[in-house]
Amino acid sequence: MASVTLYRIDGTQNGALDLPDALFGVKVDPGLVHEAVVAQGANSRSAIAHTKTRGEVRGGGRKPWKQKGTGRARHGSRRSPIWSGGGITFGPRSNRNFSLKMNRKARQKALAMVLTDKLASERLVALESLSFDEVKTKVLVDVLKKLPVNGKKTLIVTTPENKSVSLAAKNIPLVDTLPANALNVIDLLRFDYLLITKDAAEFIGAHYNRT
Repeated sequence: MASVTLYRIDGTQNGALDLPDALFGVKVDPGLVHEAVVAQGANSRSAIAHTKTRGEVRGGGRKPWKQKGTGRARHGSRRSPIWSGGGITFGPRSNRNFSLKMNRKARQKALAMVLTDKLASERLVALESLSFDEVKTKVLVDVLKKLPVNGKKTLIVTTPENKSVSLAAKNIPLVDTLPANALNVIDLLRFDYLLITKDAAEFIGAHYNRT
């Protein structure tokens, strides 16, 4: 079973925290991780650009001029794409679908690979507990200064019910928080270090280590 040094809130060590091999001891496949990143990015993408077709633009209910005898080219509507102010042909539409399919087991493997890489590269720090009687940014800053993540781009993972840490971390540069039930490949890769509480590690083991 994989393990990581367990720290107290004052920065001293308190033995080791065992982690499930199924999530923290797998073989890393960069290709699968890349596939997961692309799929997650595509699935979170929404189409913003939207052009109107000739059936959606204003005006053009009447024929601009008679068919013959004017010496000009024949036209049936000012909404034609060749007119200024007319509809757009083959323009971007808001109903585009960018989603990519990736099965659950593959996503879970990719997540385990990123967690494994964090542990193997010594960029995963485990904390015995992280809770505050009073939500203050200064208190959290003092805690981080005593840990190996001091001054590093760090993602703090806590149990879903622990709201105080996310509130305290809002104004700390290079630091963000994430509940353990919302782990994803992109957020883990965005940060150099992963700071995880003991309760969150147990939650992750139970929540994601499923066949």
